[in-house]
Amino acid sequence: MNGPTLLAVAHGSKHPAATATIRALASEVERLAPVLDIQVAFVQDAKPSLPEALDAAGPDVVIVPLLLSTGYHLTTDIAGAATAIDTAITAGGMLAPRVAGPLGPDPLLATALTGRLAEAGVPHGTPVVLAAAGSSDPQAAGEVQAQADLLAAELGVPVAVGYAAADRPTVSDAVADLRTKTNGPVAVATYLLAPGQFHDQLARSGADWVTAPLGAHPAVAALVIDRYRAHRTPVARAA
Repeated sequence: MNGPTLLAVAHGSKHPAATATIRALASEVERLAPVLDIQVAFVQDAKPSLPEALDAAGPDVVIVPLLLSTGYHLTTDIAGAATAIDTAITAGGMLAPRVAGPLGPDPLLATALTGRLAEAGVPHGTPVVLAAAGSSDPQAAGEVQAQADLLAAELGVPVAVGYAAADRPTVSDAVADLRTKTNGPVAVATYLLAPGQFHDQLARSGADWVTAPLGAHPAVAALVIDRYRAHRTPVARAA
């Protein structure tokens, strides 16, 4: 082990392939950085839970949320668990968990999205809808739009945003609107880490192509490592 534990925390899902996909991403992180001690936890619907994983990880931990934008799970569930541990260990003089921000927006995600579009056979020059889950947090919408802008710059094509839930426009509406504006085929770039209910919905969006989730793409794994490295040095407490 070199440095603190990297605790990768995913949303969690009852979908049979979701947990396997997150573990595959963790394995890709380990392949790229074998010196790291990487463990996985889930906010809901899968084991181990975040509190269980924090208990098992030891006193020196960097939490890297496997979340593409900010929202309740990051600001409340993950931050709350880290704060609870912080309060419990401060008296003992041990290190508090450090919590990285969401994975997006980031150029490495644009790289991964471009790779998934190529794997799906999407022809160069095809307009794209970036399909995100959606969030009630207004900051999340700005982050998704920023990621769409990064992808548009990478591809050199129009990239619109659509949401599977909790926001507008829907992915179907975004696909229809972009098709009307460009008078041609439209691809959906799945802005989700793992399979699940939201990804299943995208097949009914009316797009000509729908990509696989980002999953264990090497660029996503590299981004997880970047987030860890940015937070592995503890911040000194004020006297």
